[in-house]
Amino acid sequence: MRKNRAMVHSVAMLALDGVVGFDLGVPPQVFGAARDPDNRFLYSVTTCGDGPGPVRPERGGFQIVPDHDLSPLATADTVLVPGVSGGTTMTDGKVSPAVTEALRAAHARGARIISICTGASVLAAAGLLDGRTAASHWAWAKRLTRLYPQVNWDFDVLFVDDGDVLTSAGVAAGVDLCLHVIRQDHGSSVANQAARRCVVAPWRDGGQAQYIEQPVPAVAGAGTEPARAWALSRLAEQLSLEELAGHARMSVRTFTRRFRDETGLSPLQWLLQQRVAHARLLLESTDLSIDVVARRSGLGSATALRQHLRATIGVAPSAYRRAFRQT
Repeated sequence: MRKNRAMVHSVAMLALDGVVGFDLGVPPQVFGAARDPDNRFLYSVTTCGDGPGPVRPERGGFQIVPDHDLSPLATADTVLVPGVSGGTTMTDGKVSPAVTEALRAAHARGARIISICTGASVLAAAGLLDGRTAASHWAWAKRLTRLYPQVNWDFDVLFVDDGDVLTSAGVAAGVDLCLHVIRQDHGSSVANQAARRCVVAPWRDGGQAQYIEQPVPAVAGAGTEPARAWALSRLAEQLSLEELAGHARMSVRTFTRRFRDETGLSPLQWLLQQRVAHARLLLESTDLSIDVVARRSGLGSATALRQHLRATIGVAPSAYRRAFRQT
């Protein structure tokens, strides 16, 4: 949300019964770590509840008393719904009329809507995900698909950015999504600084597929991480699959299988993802020409950079750079 650059961006979290404690704690921590050059906060986070009284989390033996009722959802720049467990949105596909009305009104007036993990079930129950692609925790794939068949669920990714509605997978993927929002609002430098403050990776490779329960026997020294680090230091070079496998001292077939097990992506998909991410960083933080950005990121030409950036985030390099220069 770029409309209030000079102002603190307000985030209203909606805590419902069964809220996942980790999901509720992540946004204040991550958004609170986003600061301007004068160390001033860029976001404010408030917690709301559906009516008076405390909210009981999914587990932990404690209660949460939100400071507000649903009223902040009427003015917040961003409305965020943490994960829920055992509530009606996860059992029979229903949410209270008051919550439905508040969420729909927030969306209608242009607020950005975010969910973490099974918080997507609240958005789905309110009708905000109909016909959209959305993410949630892979472990709930069958139930969510059954309860909300009108949603195009993607249980392979860490998060989905569908413009005005963003959804993430479970637990730590909420961190990824919050950092993505900061990156979109204020650029990579601020997002990376926030990640350092929180002692987390500013960007995680791959998707949920690497975390689904399909364990691969650990073999000491046989992972693909060294090859990935080697590739990241050579993004400008035209690396082949054979070179990557050779650096890992594996056959191409073995390397490809283990790489996908560890990242959820094929080696070449991962490499393209890293090159596009590096190109975005160069566009945000340097005055290099589009041609030079394309060469330094390994995409080869300005035409290729335009194609991949448009396919990834839907804009041309020049438009992307202008957006961040307005920060």
